[in-house]
Amino acid sequence: MKKVLAMVAFVMVSVIVYAFNDGSKINADQQGKEVKSGEVIVMNKDMFIKDVFDYENTKEWKYKGNKPAIIDLYADWCGPCRMTAPIMKSLAKEYDGKIVIYKVNVDKEKELAALFNATSIPLFVFIPMNGEPQLFRGAADKATYQKAIDEFLLKQ
Repeated sequence: MKKVLAMVAFVMVSVIVYAFNDGSKINADQQGKEVKSGEVIVMNKDMFIKDVFDYENTKEWKYKGNKPAIIDLYADWCGPCRMTAPIMKSLAKEYDGKIVIYKVNVDKEKELAALFNATSIPLFVFIPMNGEPQLFRGAADKATYQKAIDEFLLKQ
């Protein structure tokens, strides 16, 4: 009987620990270790302020990154967003070392969604090294994104 109670207690503690740590684990993993190159990076507000633009302290756009970037504003329930996710993943590998691709879940990061007026998704924010970011609304094919990267972000 003691073994059964100990097993039940262990399982319940494990479930409670998992429930309380699950949501914060993603952010801790993203912030606590170096992101592998060639991957799409999940971004939250703190990362945006640190790596992209500190909108809390200045109103004039000044990009903080060291490579051009794309921010993919998406939601898990959005069909077109799910269709573009593998394209963004492929582009992150293809343009590794040349650009950075972030993704922001608009349901979890409402403040960032509001910052870019994400009234429809997917919404892509193309951020060049110099100049203002440009918004691209809706899903497209890989060739369309490649053209935008080459001509707008990399100026090729």
